[in-house]
Amino acid sequence: MSQTARPGKSRSGQQPESSERGDNVEPIENVEPAKNVEPGAAGAAGAPDGSGGPKQRSIRVVLTALIISFLLAMLDNMIIGTAMPTIVGELGGMAHLSWVVTAYTLATAVATPVWGKVGDLYGRKGAFLTSIAIFLLGSALSGLAQDMAQLIAFRAVQGLGAGGLIVGALAIIGDLIPPRERGRYQGMFASAMAAAMIGGPAVGGFITDHWGWRWTFYINLPLGAVALTMVTLVLHLPKRERRVSIDYVGVVLLTIGITSVVLLTTWGGTEYAWGSPVIVGLAVAGAAALAAFLYAETRVAEPLVPLHMFRSRNFALVSVIGFVVGFAMFGGTLYLPLFQQAVQGASATNSGLLLLPMLLSMMIVSLVSGRITTDTGRYRAFPIAGGALMVVGLALLSQMDTGTSRLTSGLFMAVLGAGMGFLMQITMLIAQNSVEPRDMGVASSTTTLCRTLGMSFGTALMGALFTREVEATMAGGGGDAGGGEVAAGAVSESAQLTADALAALPAAAREAYQFAVAEGINASFLFAAGFAVVAFVAALFVREEPLRGGPSDAEAARAQPTEGPTGGPAAEPADGPADGGPRRDERSPASLSS
Repeated sequence: MSQTARPGKSRSGQQPESSERGDNVEPIENVEPAKNVEPGAAGAAGAPDGSGGPKQRSIRVVLTALIISFLLAMLDNMIIGTAMPTIVGELGGMAHLSWVVTAYTLATAVATPVWGKVGDLYGRKGAFLTSIAIFLLGSALSGLAQDMAQLIAFRAVQGLGAGGLIVGALAIIGDLIPPRERGRYQGMFASAMAAAMIGGPAVGGFITDHWGWRWTFYINLPLGAVALTMVTLVLHLPKRERRVSIDYVGVVLLTIGITSVVLLTTWGGTEYAWGSPVIVGLAVAGAAALAAFLYAETRVAEPLVPLHMFRSRNFALVSVIGFVVGFAMFGGTLYLPLFQQAVQGASATNSGLLLLPMLLSMMIVSLVSGRITTDTGRYRAFPIAGGALMVVGLALLSQMDTGTSRLTSGLFMAVLGAGMGFLMQITMLIAQNSVEPRDMGVASSTTTLCRTLGMSFGTALMGALFTREVEATMAGGGGDAGGGEVAAGAVSESAQLTADALAALPAAAREAYQFAVAEGINASFLFAAGFAVVAFVAALFVREEPLRGGPSDAEAARAQPTEGPTGGPAAEPADGPADGGPRRDERSPASLSS
């Protein structure tokens, strides 16, 4: 075998000084790219490719494990929601009920950027396996909880692991499959998300009724064990050897900032008035912590969130788009079932199934757009179409009233779902294609965090607007139906009524409440439509940059000299090739066997 030149050395053999592109990166020793393997697809096995060959089977096994892990994190809150009445009945602590969800959400949001950076620094496989283990530990402890305080604490442990499950799965996909080929797989994750939204409540209800609420947590253990075993045995990624210094200041400041923002949006208008000292204090603390975090990130060698990523126009734009998608998606899944139950008379179970038009259109569009992206390498039209359809869909939903049929509302939901389908996965693809492979983890985690924060703000702002409109409408008499005073008294503590409480109201009061809910839905979705315009405008400025792993990359690789002066591969400058592309040791990292 010919002698292999060490990546990162100059032709003179002297180790160059670190450049901006390769800070603190140690060269990978004694590793050769797999031969005759499609770029970016050999991370799971080094076997030659072939239709249904060993490598393809290994890739499928890894993808199955990643989807199971992703599904665990997405499904957890959906399942737990239906079990909460039973949990409260056994453990008590109704006053702390919201914290069971808030603790999980908050821990997930805080942990997401940390897991992304840990994977970049120390290796994605180890970080991912650790996050699965923490999630399973939290699940087991939650099932053993003896009171509400223990359950809240153990749910926080679960959330810490869940943050790593989501970003780890997305980043590993980024390592295994180059952007040009990634579109064909993105629909799998959209399908997993749709399955969680559709099947989660039903599965949670079945488990609670037949096995007990503790099994809503224990069910994670066998599924997680399968994912843990499959990833351990089959996934092979290159080991990372980087001199690193953990950005502890950044971790603390970002944790304070995210915690303040999530608590502000969770408590604002519900637990505390928007002008109360608690909410104002959270707003000030969050703004100050995030401002200090941005400053601190410019002063450390290995920042938790490298701000240079935002110099990429596309990365900055899709971060904004992701925030808006989270805003719209959560609003759709939260308030549409309420409209279906309160106004259209659907049961709690059927209201979940009535979201199928939105979720199916999202899944189908994601699959089709992913396939087109893989076949053509073109993607710019998709975020533009997605932004436009999201605005139209939200605007149509804002026109629903007490006379809107389920067919009509289903068509409106399908339009919104199509818009989200164009945006959900393509934004992650663009984000990952906009950064160097060494930053794949933090790019994935930052995009995911933007979407999570969008969900938090969507919950707070749409919820505040909905509640205000419902209360104002009932106080004004509840429309032509009358009975507003009776309905207003029934919901003095909340803008929502259970199905049983609604059925118990006099006919006039029930009609008044239904009219008020429709008005609240109109105001909320009209606001969301205006907010979605931001995503559409941002999409117009996205540039269509070539996706890595396409034909142009293959031609460039063939054009490079195969051997250098010493008989090994030709060395390249320490700061990367002259065209500004990634260094040789950063190209298609998953094509390197461990």
